Amino acid sequence: MAMKLFLIQKRFLATQSSSSSLSSSSSSSFTVDFLVNSCGLPLKSALLASRKLKLDKKNLRNPPFVLQFLKSHNFEETHISKLIERRPQVLQSRVEGNLAPRFKFLIANGFVGKLLHDLIIHHTEILTSALDSRIKPAFYLLKSFLYCNENIVAALKRSSRLLTADLNVNAQPNIDFLRKEGVPVNMVAKLIILNPGTILSKRGRMVYAMNAIKNLGLEPDKTMFVRALSVRLQMSESTWNKKIEVMKSLQWSEEEILKAFKRYPQILAFSEEKIRSAIDFYINTMELERQIIIANPNFIGFSIDKRIRPRYNVINVLESKELIKGDMKISTLLATSEKKFFINYVSRFADEVPGLLELYKGAAMRTEKDA
Repeated sequence: MAMKLFLIQKRFLATQSSSSSLSSSSSSSFTVDFLVNSCGLPLKSALLASRKLKLDKKNLRNPPFVLQFLKSHNFEETHISKLIERRPQVLQSRVEGNLAPRFKFLIANGFVGKLLHDLIIHHTEILTSALDSRIKPAFYLLKSFLYCNENIVAALKRSSRLLTADLNVNAQPNIDFLRKEGVPVNMVAKLIILNPGTILSKRGRMVYAMNAIKNLGLEPDKTMFVRALSVRLQMSESTWNKKIEVMKSLQWSEEEILKAFKRYPQILAFSEEKIRSAIDFYINTMELERQIIIANPNFIGFSIDKRIRPRYNVINVLESKELIKGDMKISTLLATSEKKFFINYVSRFADEVPGLLELYKGAAMRTEKDA
């Protein structure tokens, strides 16, 4: 009797498990179908999204309302699919209680059309962060420095943390400190747009970085000061020291490194591999004097394979055919815009030098294929 009861219980549990599995599979299939057919997601994206979202065809109230609401604000199918691909749970949002108040606030503050679409699609946190305690204070603080909505969107594209952090606690003290140290409002704005995350740095780190940059002799009211501060704040002390050692291993003195950093702070933000490969090409392939690179540290920021190597190949050919003089200023050749270089050195001599265009474009194309 006990054995019979055990077998009945086992069969019941197996049936329930099978039923649950079928139900789950059916729900997942319906979710995928809805995401593809109603939201415009590609099948692969819908399958991934269905891991975060389960829709029940017997209780499908919110999703149609959400889609209708987005369309009423001129979200096109491509906008909707991108939004749901990034945050599928938006389909389960309450329109009146959640979406409508947020959209009303944003529109009232000038976020309309493309600005509204970009903000919502690229920063879906705005649909979940607390409206009154997070979003509103964040926008009011950002707008007091950035002035226009385009600048706010530009800052948010670099750091959506500005939407979720308590800016009055995390950012305002840093802003007050920067102002006290002589950084004007327009430079504070530039720092926020350039690297928004830095404004959320811990106070001690901000103070340390500020003193370090001031000790280099940079003036707080200059753009280069803000750029240098941004780079310094991104790096731990160990990373900073490691980058200095990398440059020293390439025969740069600390004085030369800091001189270059003051002219082009980004030089120490690049990876060790990029620094080494760039300097190796300039010194060993192009045979540039080290002082030229020190005087023009922005050269290290150029793409060797997509910009410098193709130009180097073209100039070599033109010099060998005596079509241009070999004493041309290298900084002009490397720093001039792509359009000007092409007009002055490629299309100008294309008829006289068969294959010049292919040589110029070929170097970059081969690099892309190898990547």
